[in-house]
Amino acid sequence: MENKQWVTFFSQTGAEIADIAESLGRWPDRIYTNERPEDLRTVDPRIEKQGYFILPNKPTLEDYEEFLIYFPKALITLHGWLRIMPPEICEKFEIYNGHPGLITEYPELKGKDPQIRAFEGKYPVAGAVIHKVVAGVDEGRVLMEERFNTHNLKLDDLFRILRDRSLHMWHNFLHKVL
Repeated sequence: MENKQWVTFFSQTGAEIADIAESLGRWPDRIYTNERPEDLRTVDPRIEKQGYFILPNKPTLEDYEEFLIYFPKALITLHGWLRIMPPEICEKFEIYNGHPGLITEYPELKGKDPQIRAFEGKYPVAGAVIHKVVAGVDEGRVLMEERFNTHNLKLDDLFRILRDRSLHMWHNFLHKVL
């Protein structure tokens, strides 16, 4: 049986994609990012080596369709993709997002930087989810979640644990579906 095509998007460093690919022993078929000034981010050297494609900073529906035409049945994953996917793309493709906020328990953590909001709000429990991508921000059905107690954690510890838990979830999820 042939592997399912896998396409990924990132807006930051791409390190999560590289870590997942190495743990799976398989790289995505295509990696996309958006245009950003070099002083705002450094792309992980493993992504640089693997190669990636650049979309405009604020891609249009036409931009997505032009790039995804070659992957009509691909599984698409978002890893720090700081853009809203157009509803037409959400309906046409199987897309999943990792979110570093426990939105199953704290829906107010939907959107950008939930880790910081959870830390500053002194939430007793933190976590990460993988959810289906739909037209609304972090509104899709949650497929997996990881949670942990935040008692006495520093912000750096919270970030590290969320990253580790997210990588674990992504590995398990993608191992099953690819």
